[in-house]
This record gives sequence, structure tokens and C-alpha cells, in this order.
Amino acid sequence: MYQCHINRCGNTVSAIANLKLATSLRRLVWLLSFVPPAALGDGQEVLTLEAAEHYALQADPAVIASQSRAVALQEQAIADGQLPDPTLGLGVYNLPLNDFSVSREPSTQFRTKIQQAFPRGDTLHYQQKRTEWLGKAESAQADMAKREIQRDVRQAFFELYYQKKAADVVAYSRALFHNLVEITRAHFATGRVSQQDVLQAQLELSRLDDKATQIDGNIEEQQARLTRWLDDEAWLPTDPAFPPLPDLPPLNLLSESLKGHPAIQVASAKVEANQQMIKAAREQYKPGWNVGLEYRKRFGDDPDGSSREDMMAAMVTVDLPLFTEKRQDKRLTASRQNAEAAIQIREQRLRELRRMLETNYAQWKWLGAQEVLYHERLVTEASDSAAAALYAYQSGTSEFNTLMRARIIELEVKLKDLRVRVDRAKAQARLLYLAPESNNTPLPVEGAHP
Repeated sequence: MYQCHINRCGNTVSAIANLKLATSLRRLVWLLSFVPPAALGDGQEVLTLEAAEHYALQADPAVIASQSRAVALQEQAIADGQLPDPTLGLGVYNLPLNDFSVSREPSTQFRTKIQQAFPRGDTLHYQQKRTEWLGKAESAQADMAKREIQRDVRQAFFELYYQKKAADVVAYSRALFHNLVEITRAHFATGRVSQQDVLQAQLELSRLDDKATQIDGNIEEQQARLTRWLDDEAWLPTDPAFPPLPDLPPLNLLSESLKGHPAIQVASAKVEANQQMIKAAREQYKPGWNVGLEYRKRFGDDPDGSSREDMMAAMVTVDLPLFTEKRQDKRLTASRQNAEAAIQIREQRLRELRRMLETNYAQWKWLGAQEVLYHERLVTEASDSAAAALYAYQSGTSEFNTLMRARIIELEVKLKDLRVRVDRAKAQARLLYLAPESNNTPLPVEGAHP
């Protein structure tokens, strides 16, 4: 009995030493996984979130297309405000068909005329204004496309960060479970544990292998998604540090800034364009004008032998909008309905942005509370519980199932802690999509923890 007691004490001391060593190594591996590559002496290029945003916004086809349409509409607006081209007419009148003589008949004339049309009222002015507003809508659409790209790149980059860090966590846990398998087999050889414990340990190790395979697939999926904006840069190694995001403005400022969001600017510009169409439709009740000047060349001589005098004619043509019921009235009504539809679309867009703001802000807020809970308590408690379970198992005071459950909980808590931080950052990225432009400059995240 005394010898047994001595052996038990020796095992206890050895278990405590192994526990301290394992804990120290675990912390070292965990900290090293967050050290920037430059600090490790690796000169390999890495992809940061800021660089990913720069690559994505550099030459995106959607942004370039909107910018090109905006320039095209601004140029077209100048053309829409101009008068129609004048018309030139040439003709020979009263030419005899028997000999085609221009001098035999006194009524034969060669006529040259020029005409200029003047559309009704200020129609041209309102058409030009309408096209200008459509150009402004396209400019705002380009700004919105930039925001959407920035938001989507941030979301994909954070998800890629999560998958890579999850792979590190699983790899570390796999090493621990591999050691447990070896320990369990050794204990089984001495008859201390049953074969069920060995099989259970091997099963958990295989499950970790399966999880690692799934994570590798998710990493490739996120990199392929980033390829849509980054091309080959998406396959660069990513910065292991937690990606920085700009700070969020207060909720009241976010809410007030929604009316200046590019999505609302697009809708407002289309409302103004439709208002110009209403004004142009009202101008159709006014008469249009057509002014012409004609020179008439006369051939031959008068009976007294003198040359026939040339002549000139001036003409004014006026539209008479007398029957407006099925033309002007209908066009005015249609313009008003289009304007009302544009107003309702703008209101719908604003409501969608408000719903997006309230949903994401609430999510960002409660994820912040979860982040604090995991960082300050759960991660430490799970690690301590796993360490205590290992000590108890090695000292023979606990069963293997208890140790396995503690290790699994530790893994799940670490992954959940990582998921909470990443999900909160993704919610922040969605909120920055709604924030004023001045709040979208990348800034370092203060107090970010690994």
C-alpha cells in the first residue's frame, strides 16, 4: 500500500508537470498563430483586408459601367437641350414637261428654303433637365456599386479569416486528441481503461479529421468567391491579424445619414427626372412654331423684254393643340403616375435601409455582449476545465468520457468565440455600408484580441 501511494504521488507530480507544459505549449501555439508574418521573419506577401478592398475597387466592371453611363447621359443632356437641326429645301416649280424649258413659262421657278422648328414651350429645357437627373442617378449608382463591392469583399474576407483560424484551432485540437489516443492505448494495454475508451478517442480524432476537411473546402470556396473581385490575389496568404474596420458612428447619426445614402440618391434623382417629364408634358398644351424663309428664282423675260424679278417668301407654322383629351391629357396623367411610382420606390428603398440598419445594429450590439462574455470568461473557463479533466484522468479520479467531453467543449467554445467575433465584424461591415462616406476609411481596431 505504501509503495502504491508513492507511485500515485509520482504519477500526480508527473501529471501536474505535463499539464503545465501542455498549457504553456497551447498558449504559445495560440499566440504564435496571430503574430504577423513580418514578425516571424517571413517575407512572403500577404493579403490584408485593406489591400483586398483596393484590388476590388480598382477596376470593377460594374462601377466602370455606371460611370460610363453617367458620362454618356451628361453628354446626351446637352444634345437634348438643343433645337432641332434646320431643314434646307431645293426644288423647281412649274417646269413644263414637253420641253423642260425653264424660260418659256413665266411661272417656272427655282426655290430654295430653310426652316427651323421650335418645340412647344420649354420642352427642350425640361428634356435636358430630365437627362441630367438620369446622369446623376447613374453617378449615384456607381457610388452604390462601390459600397456594395466593399461590403461584399469585407464579408467574404472575414469569412475566409474565420475558416483559416478555425483550421488552426482544429489542428491544435487534433494534436491534443492524437495524444489522448496514444495515452488511451497505453492505458488499455495496462488494463486501466476499456476498449470502448480507445474506440471513442479514435472516433473523436476521425471526426476532427472530417471537420478539418470541411474547413479546407470552405477556405477554397471563400477564396474562389473573392476571385470575383481580386483575381489571382485572392489566393495569396491572408494576414493572420484580425482585419481592421473603421469605427461605427452613433446610431442616431447612422439613421440620419440614410437619406444621403447612394441608394436613396439614385431613387431621388429618378424622382426629379420624372418631375421634369411632368413639366415637359404640361408644355405640350402650348403651340409649337416652325419658321421658314424661301428664295424664289424666276427664269425668262417679261413681255416687255425685261428680266423677271426674283421673289422671297417668309412662313410661320403654328401647332394648334385643340384636341388634347387623348394626347396631351393622357401624357400628363402618365407622367404624374410615373412620378408617383418613383416616389414610392424611393420610400420603399428608405424603409429597406432602415430595416437593414435596425436589424444589423441589434445583431452587432448583442454580438458585442457575447464577444465580451467569451473573451473574459468562457474561453478561459473551457480551457481550465479541459486542463482539470486531463489532470483528473491522469490521476485516475475521472473517467475518459469526462475528459473527452471537456476537450470537445473547449474546441466548440474556441470556435464559437471566433465565430462571434467574425460575425460581429461582418455585421459592422454591413452597417458601414449604410454609414456616411467619411466613416468608411479603414482604421485599426482598438482592443482586438486574438
